[in-house]
Amino acid sequence: MSTATTADTFFRQIQRLKVPVPFPLRWVNSYIIRGQEGYTILDPGLHTEAAREAWQAWLKEQRIAMRDIRQIVLTHHHPDHYGLSGWFQEASGAPVYMSGKGYNQVKQLWHEPYPMNAGLLACYREHGMDEATLEQVEANMRGFIDQVTPQPGKVELLEPGQTLMLGDHVYELMETHGHAYGHLSFYQREHQALFCGDHVLPVITPNVSYLPGLDENPLLSFMESLQRMAALQVRQAFPGHRDPFQHFRERTLELIGHHEERLAHIAALRKSGMTAYELCRELFGTRLSIHQLRFAMGETIAHLVYLDKRPEPQ
Repeated sequence: MSTATTADTFFRQIQRLKVPVPFPLRWVNSYIIRGQEGYTILDPGLHTEAAREAWQAWLKEQRIAMRDIRQIVLTHHHPDHYGLSGWFQEASGAPVYMSGKGYNQVKQLWHEPYPMNAGLLACYREHGMDEATLEQVEANMRGFIDQVTPQPGKVELLEPGQTLMLGDHVYELMETHGHAYGHLSFYQREHQALFCGDHVLPVITPNVSYLPGLDENPLLSFMESLQRMAALQVRQAFPGHRDPFQHFRERTLELIGHHEERLAHIAALRKSGMTAYELCRELFGTRLSIHQLRFAMGETIAHLVYLDKRPEPQ
């Protein structure tokens, strides 16, 4: 069999389902990797009725039974990726795999007394967000609990540097902090395939937010991981949003350039003495939904933290 045929066979074993989400993004990419022993589901999506119906229709069309699912694998813990993992586990009995850092955040976000939520609200208050808006942010965060329920009863923890079989091929686990602390990307070296989650997206820029008690400088971590990942040979990248793409290295460099420009803009704006919340409104506008505002605020603080920690030029 020729190398080209082998590669074609490899990529045919990967399918994508656009799982609907009730956000402007419209869908999240879930990937189904076929193997001789069953199927791997990568990032099953947010738990909503529309998402369940999309999965049930697709599985029926493909003639895949729940018992055929071998494992559920997550790039990161955000609800639009993690939310259906417990539902799939209950229906299939398959194990759920995610990073240890990611699972620790699951416990802090969606298990009482929700300590990460309290820490985030305190951080936003410190940076100038008003109480009425904070109440809306808290309600928005609590609103995701139903969309990650049921949660998986047992989670197998992954660490960077390990390998994992997805389908019939071995993938290297790479830690790609920035968009999410503990985010993992999965690289198949022979065929130069990369499941990059939300670390690198082909059109939009991944959100990089500061969360208290986790990464002290998430934007620095993001930029450093982009530089590392740019060295990979990637024939096809499979992102969490929008379409699979091939210009992976070019896109990583574009993202680095984008954040350098934003840092320069924020550095100039902050000289006026604005709070982080005022800067956020200046940068992102005043017509954001509360969900969008939460991410915009986190990203503004992440840039300010980066600027505060960056050494002054000599």
